[in-house]
Amino acid sequence: MNIIDIIFLAIALAMDCFTVSIVSGVISGKWKSAPMLRMSFLFGLFQALMPLIGWLGISFFSAYLESVDHWLAFGLLAILGGKMIKESFDDDDEAHFNPCRLRTQLILSVATSIDALAVGISFGCLGYSSLSAISLPLFVIGIVSFLFAVAGHLLGIRFGKTIARRLKPELFGGLVLLAIGVKILVTHLME
Repeated sequence: MNIIDIIFLAIALAMDCFTVSIVSGVISGKWKSAPMLRMSFLFGLFQALMPLIGWLGISFFSAYLESVDHWLAFGLLAILGGKMIKESFDDDDEAHFNPCRLRTQLILSVATSIDALAVGISFGCLGYSSLSAISLPLFVIGIVSFLFAVAGHLLGIRFGKTIARRLKPELFGGLVLLAIGVKILVTHLME
């Protein structure tokens, strides 16, 4: 793969992070630099780690990972999305989905990066035979995901009030997470 291919791959992998970050920005509604940067960092970290795990595990676990990765991603996103939708109808403000919590950010990071496992497996099939050879793609994937997450969060904050006037942010966010989960599941089942 040349650098242009790697950048396009990184952008494709970052799209789920971007979308979830927009939702997080809409829900938080205001500039909170520490949680935004932490979420963006975690998205970038997990987007880079998952291909590494896939690449490392190709000889041991590839058949097992490929057969369930889409179900795992769908399950995590469906649980979070369903929880957000349910909470959008609750009157208790304390129980609502909080994208600033570390636990929530970790679950979102894992759920949005599970697809990247398959990318790591494909790296092994493309001849990336050493850690030094795979380090540039991993770095680019992590940086692009981080930048897309920051941009998405800022867009969500900027346009969140407009969205929130028309639709409850948690209902919107839950529907988006469910849609991402269904997209991942359908895409893998159709392959």
